Amino acid sequence: MLVTGVDLIEIDRINQAVSRWGQRFARRVWTEAEWLRCRDSAQSLAARWAAKEAAAKALGVGLKGIGHPACAVAWREIEVANDTQGKPLLRLHGAAQQRANELGIRHWSVSLSHSGDQAIAFVVGMG
Repeated sequence: MLVTGVDLIEIDRINQAVSRWGQRFARRVWTEAEWLRCRDSAQSLAARWAAKEAAAKALGVGLKGIGHPACAVAWREIEVANDTQGKPLLRLHGAAQQRANELGIRHWSVSLSHSGDQAIAFVVGMG
């Protein structure tokens, strides 16, 4: 099984949401580790947002608060971490991990990028 997802977002959307809602918004979307690593970079936060969206698309589910609540996962159940060389990697928790198990997906690859006013993420899940 092979699944893919991609998402593109305007960095300013994330910057505005963080400015307006602060910690309340951040705690809903990013894990503590993600926030500590990226809180000073709207580009990095936006890229991780895009990765969460891309992963949800690959899993065939929505994110809570967006789309189909009956088959949604929480934002923080999809986490973007980094390996020792700084390469992004995907960690799933809770309902997101359960859905990956249902699909037989055991390995993930994620690519993040940003340029100008946009950030993009591409996610591949493999069985």
